[in-house]
This record gives sequence, structure tokens and C-alpha cells, in this order.
Amino acid sequence: MSDALLEIPVIDIKGEQKTLADYAGKALLVVNTASECGFTPQYQGLEALWQAYRERGLVILGFPCNQFGRQEPGDEAGIVEFCELNFGVSFPLFRKVEVNGPGAHPLFVALKKRAPGLLGSQGIKWNFTKFLVDGEGRTVKRFAPTTKPEALRDEIEALLM
Repeated sequence: MSDALLEIPVIDIKGEQKTLADYAGKALLVVNTASECGFTPQYQGLEALWQAYRERGLVILGFPCNQFGRQEPGDEAGIVEFCELNFGVSFPLFRKVEVNGPGAHPLFVALKKRAPGLLGSQGIKWNFTKFLVDGEGRTVKRFAPTTKPEALRDEIEALLM
């Protein structure tokens, strides 16, 4: 089951095909992001986690999503520019995806099954829902959009030991 998660194809924001297996052995924080959301300042916290833990094996993967209030209307080039200029984002970003409904990206379908939300719900409620995955591709935990990145430090530390 865990191997299947690592084999799901994803396309980075530059158009290069990858899988999570490219990050095997590393803890992953997978986040659906948006540039015009009340939670957008979390990019700063995500970048801080990336800077603090990347040498120890954390990779943050940002997946822009326009499903919630159309808060990610830009194209990939605009997203990269916004993230770099406003928040200094240097962690990997990917092409825009849908996270709910019939067009949901297979990665988010799998993550939602492995780590359901409150009361077992599978749907993602809003931008900046976070999934922490260990180095073997087992989902460890799901965090709500309201959970600030800095609140994940203990969970991340536990995976990096």
C-alpha cells in the first residue's frame, strides 16, 4: 500500500514528471496551496520548515489548487513568481491540481484515504490542508488548514529521528 503512494505520477511546476519515490527515504509534507487565500501567509512558515529541516530529510511539496474560492487563478509561471517574490519559497512546487471531486489528483485521493479528516471525512475542506508522510510512503497525519506550519515541528522531528 505504501509503495503505491510513492509511485503516483506528479508533474512539477516546470512540467517535469516525477513521483514521490524521487523523495524516498525523506519525510514529506504535502500541502494544497493557494496564492489569494487567508492562509497564504503560511507559505512563510512552510519555507521556514523547509530551511530548518531539509538537510535532515524533510521535503515540502506544494500543490497549488484553485478549487476553494478560486484563490489560485494564476498560471504556473505566475504562481512561481508570486511565491518567490512574496515568501521566498524555494521548496518544490507542482502543477495545479484538484484535490476533491471527480477530477481529484490520484495523490490526493490516496492521501485522503490514508488520513481522513474530522469524523472520517475524506474531502479536503480548504487550502493549506497538510499531509505528513514518512520516508516509506505511509501517511502519518493530516493537519487542518488552520494548523500553522510551525505547529508541526514536533511531528516532523519525530519522523527525522
